[in-house]
Amino acid sequence: MHVTAVLSLKGGVGKTTVVLGLAGAALRAGLRTLVVDLDPQGNATTALEPQPTETTIAQAMERPSAALLASSIGMSAWGEDVDVLVGSEDVERHNHPDPNSQRLGRLARLLAALPRDGADATETGVAAYDLVLIDCPPSLGQLTRSALVAVDRAVLVTEPTIFAVSGVQRAFEAVQAERDNNPDLQPLGVLVNKYRSRSSEHEFRVAELRELFGPLVLSGVLPDRSAVQQAQGAGVPIQRWDTPGAREISNQFDGLLGRIVRSRSGRSHRARARRTPDA
Repeated sequence: MHVTAVLSLKGGVGKTTVVLGLAGAALRAGLRTLVVDLDPQGNATTALEPQPTETTIAQAMERPSAALLASSIGMSAWGEDVDVLVGSEDVERHNHPDPNSQRLGRLARLLAALPRDGADATETGVAAYDLVLIDCPPSLGQLTRSALVAVDRAVLVTEPTIFAVSGVQRAFEAVQAERDNNPDLQPLGVLVNKYRSRSSEHEFRVAELRELFGPLVLSGVLPDRSAVQQAQGAGVPIQRWDTPGAREISNQFDGLLGRIVRSRSGRSHRARARRTPDA
């Protein structure tokens, strides 16, 4: 199971758009996906329109258990292969500015109840997922930090503006700091969103990002296309919106999904190699 956080410490850069784009790419690739809506704004939940649930992520994080996890997950309007751990404004009560280790571990304990195979799925009533995507709030409190404790990889989203570049710097520092609590955590890369190729300012900021982060800046930038808003307004994955702009963006999400899958596979291979004794 691939567990990835999508974050930025500046609002409006398109974190939820990236989560939805990855979920759509996973749907097309046949990967069973759970979207965890950790942002109190609940935009991912709104976009995916899950079936009604008895509880939400706010209650599930209060007392992490398999039962509360199951009652907080609903199938999305996109189909049975994309589910939502339903968001709520009430999750803000878990966004303590200076959480202790017990608070930080709540999301990790909750996600640990997810089945790892079909037998566990039958027992718990929760699907066995190939991919878990966590949509984080644009702030560095307990919610974002608890996501970083629970995942192996983090996608840092930015747009090519001066304030967003500053936000991604803080997000990168947050990832590095949280490795004290989660040694497996690594930044997957910096994803540039809403890029306009004819903007000299955007070109300058992308060059600035490459100077700051080097190869961590993903080569596949997401162009600024109206197809994103159109697909979201229609309630469908960008992959199902048949315009040239949508196809261009869909290809970028396919590449990012492949990077997530390869990074986890490489980690598993290295772990097995460390466990294998020398001949």
